[in-house]
Amino acid sequence: MDAYAAHCKENIYYPFASLQDWELGSFLLCSSLSMVAIDQFLGLKLVKALSLSFRTAKDLRGRAELLPAVPKWRYRIISMSHPTKQLLHLYWRDPLDCIEALFNHPHFANKLNLTPTRVYDTVDSWSMQLQLPDGATLLGVILSSDKTSITNMTGGRVAHPLLISLANIKMATRNKASSCAFLLTALLPIAEFLHPVQSVLEARLVHQCLDIILEPLKQAARIGWMMSDPLRNLRYCFTPLASYIVDTPEACMLACVRGKTLPVTLAMYKEFGDAFRHPPCTAKSTLDQLASITCDPLNVEGYFNECSHFCLSGVFLPFWRNWPLADPSWFLTPEALHHWHRQFYDHDVRWCLRAVGAQELDFRFSVLQQLTTFRHFKNGISNLKQVTGRAQHNMQRYMVALIADAAPPGVIIAVHALMNFRYLSQATTIGESHCGLILDALKQFHDHKQEVIACGACRGAKSNSVLDNWYIPKRELMQSVMPSICQVGSLVQWSADTTEHAHITLIKDPTDSTNHNNYDAQICRFLDRNEKCRNFHTTTSIIAQSRSHQQAAASPTIDDDSHVGGPGVDEEVLQTVPDDLWGLRRMVTDFFKMAQQVSSDIKAAKPLQGRTGLPTFHKLQGPRRAQPDVPLPFDDLRVWFKVRIQQASYHGQSTPPALTVNVSPPSATGKYGRYDTVIFTVDDTKLDQWLASGLKGHTVVEVHLVMQPLPPRGKTTPWAAHFLTYVQRLDVVPQGCGSSLEHTTQMHVLKHAMRSVGVPFGDILPLDQLRSFAHIVPRFGPVADSRLTAENSAHSAQVFFLNKYIDKEFYYAISNL
Repeated sequence: MDAYAAHCKENIYYPFASLQDWELGSFLLCSSLSMVAIDQFLGLKLVKALSLSFRTAKDLRGRAELLPAVPKWRYRIISMSHPTKQLLHLYWRDPLDCIEALFNHPHFANKLNLTPTRVYDTVDSWSMQLQLPDGATLLGVILSSDKTSITNMTGGRVAHPLLISLANIKMATRNKASSCAFLLTALLPIAEFLHPVQSVLEARLVHQCLDIILEPLKQAARIGWMMSDPLRNLRYCFTPLASYIVDTPEACMLACVRGKTLPVTLAMYKEFGDAFRHPPCTAKSTLDQLASITCDPLNVEGYFNECSHFCLSGVFLPFWRNWPLADPSWFLTPEALHHWHRQFYDHDVRWCLRAVGAQELDFRFSVLQQLTTFRHFKNGISNLKQVTGRAQHNMQRYMVALIADAAPPGVIIAVHALMNFRYLSQATTIGESHCGLILDALKQFHDHKQEVIACGACRGAKSNSVLDNWYIPKRELMQSVMPSICQVGSLVQWSADTTEHAHITLIKDPTDSTNHNNYDAQICRFLDRNEKCRNFHTTTSIIAQSRSHQQAAASPTIDDDSHVGGPGVDEEVLQTVPDDLWGLRRMVTDFFKMAQQVSSDIKAAKPLQGRTGLPTFHKLQGPRRAQPDVPLPFDDLRVWFKVRIQQASYHGQSTPPALTVNVSPPSATGKYGRYDTVIFTVDDTKLDQWLASGLKGHTVVEVHLVMQPLPPRGKTTPWAAHFLTYVQRLDVVPQGCGSSLEHTTQMHVLKHAMRSVGVPFGDILPLDQLRSFAHIVPRFGPVADSRLTAENSAHSAQVFFLNKYIDKEFYYAISNL
């Protein structure tokens, strides 16, 4: 279908002269260099000596226009019933074209779910599919909308992007920013109205624009649309709205509200008291309420006053009103980045700072021993500026253990209940028992939340006065979590982490290449070129790979009229498109695969897995004394100062990144050394049961030495291939009523195990009995010792908490979910 297909018979890189010509052109086109800078580069004598097919930036961009087309950008002026200070320009492209571009892109050839998948194993999760014709393919549409700053100076310009993706793309792929699974489908206009009721008119403008943009998807949801998948199969596709990822303010534009700010998006559980006062907000109930209002919608103030009686936002033509199967109680899902992590920072952190004291809590954060990979808050948290989602997540790892014994017990219980709620709700696979734990955590918070108010920790953001109610939007949205899980499955798949990152590549980076005037149009042109280059790179790489594959098999050369998905392109090649075709990626190293593939050569540094290693199992036990004159079977040791450990994902959905265990002896930079904590198996019946057994059959230890004995030269010994560790044990301190968990934090309390002679209980264990990274936090008591530092806190403390929140995978395993 390419107009220039005839030119590609001899040169697949047309309109560029060669691979090298295309690579340089692609680099310049996708960079943020201005046309003047590109001309200067192409004017260099060294560059002029190259046989390039372009000599100027204008010529280069002209060749980019000849590349195969991508969904085309359009624009129109939006007219409103109320005047604005400037004309409103809407830039958008057909969302159905964007969905089709994602659906048939070879990058997702083996990363698509084309049949409904049971993601919540107690509810029929494919009710939408049951409403479609037999043989139809359900393509769930994901939308994301959130304003983002594009300049911090010169007026602080803001963009309002609308992103689109496919729910069929597997979660692990879609949530990777490098997968480019979210496409920019529109730039919504930013308006300044002359009318005083700005918020209602802004909401109406958003819905009016969405109505224009999304009409093709609504039609496809009604009558279907034929599309080709990556393997050339034609499918009869329907496009219901699966999720609309928005922050709380934008959710208010779509859902029922109390007054002007409080969204109530999903069915509420009434049995939990005053947080559950509202009926379900469904498409039908909202539209019925709107229809009952007799006031003229153009009379904004009067109409909004009438809407407020029904707890409505004042939008009388919601965009989803004529979209089949679109219901806000389904597609408005709780969102992890804003509704959990941001909620934690806006509320829980403030409670803890007031309950413990900012100076005390900052000090406790600052004296924690540093960990590789995890952020260390050396100056505390009370004065942080521009806190990102990553920083909020890192604070959550430590908070419960740090407020222990310093905050009132009810506050600690409320905070740890909310932390359990967040960690449990972020699981990728959720079953019936898991749902029960989520509801239990939420109920525990409701049972103790009044103690947060009682100690004066819950205060207004502006007035700083103690609140006597829980009318907090993000708090009430917690009640929506369980209904959403029952309807749409795991909620972590709808996180805004990926879409927020996409704002950098789709909005902020393109802005750097503009002349800082009329941003929207220039962003669209930049993305058009960038997407053409990315797709052309994918296409040419597949063809080149297919030709190489055919030549290696001594088969006939690729047919002249071949194209991606056509005759001549090997389907096996198409299904195994390299992941690096869409740019650089930070791939997670899979140590489990390495363990299977690595050579058995003992000189090779190899990862350890399962029961490979010593032929017998070793337990932590009492002293084993030898005679003073017994010779050692070796003279030399290899010693390592760190070990990388990777444990299997608890839910088996992905490969978690490896974590570093530091084993550094005392030195000039660290008086006490740096010995990290891990979990070792000490029961041979539990060797392969770490993820399912919690601490049963395992123990917590500090690793003080990682070594490998070297046999005398010329001798072969059975123990030479094994890595050993010297560890010191930490024992679990029993709590009251026969529990092993401390009451307020629900964590294990640990202390150093000592022998009868007063020395630490240490022993030698094979490294392949190591099961997991662990983290211990000193139990500081009501007031932390002022002599503590980040270097000596782990050495000086006598009692610790086993911090189950350090990592989600560790949390699931230690909680034995």
